[in-house]
Amino acid sequence: QVHVVESGGGSVQPGGSLTLSCAASGLTDNRSPMGWHRQAPGEERELVASITSSDSTFYIDRVKGRFTISRQEDKNTIRLQMNNLKPNDTAVYYCRATDLHVRSDYWGKGTLVTVSS
Repeated sequence: QVHVVESGGGSVQPGGSLTLSCAASGLTDNRSPMGWHRQAPGEERELVASITSSDSTFYIDRVKGRFTISRQEDKNTIRLQMNNLKPNDTAVYYCRATDLHVRSDYWGKGTLVTVSS
C-alpha cells in the first residue's frame, strides 16, 4: 500500500521562506518521479515543480529562481525549498508520487501555505 505524507506548511510574511517535505512509501522503485502541486482557493490544482527518477527538475515560470525541489538520498523523499514567498503562493500544497510500473499517481492530503502580512 502506498502512503504519501507532506509536512512543513505554515504561515509566513511576504519575502519569507518555508521548506516542505514529502515522504512516499510502498512504491515499486526507490527513486520514483515525484512532484509538488498546489491549489489556491477557487482555482484548479497546478503543477509547481517536479523531479524525475534521474533527478532532472522542472519548475513553472512563476516559481523559477525562488523554489528548489530536491530528492533526499536514494529515497522517495523530496523537499521543496521556497524562498521570497509572495501572497499569490498561498495555497494547499500537495505531493504527488508516480509509480511507473503500475502507471499510477498517488497523492498526499496536502499542507497549507499562507503568505500574508
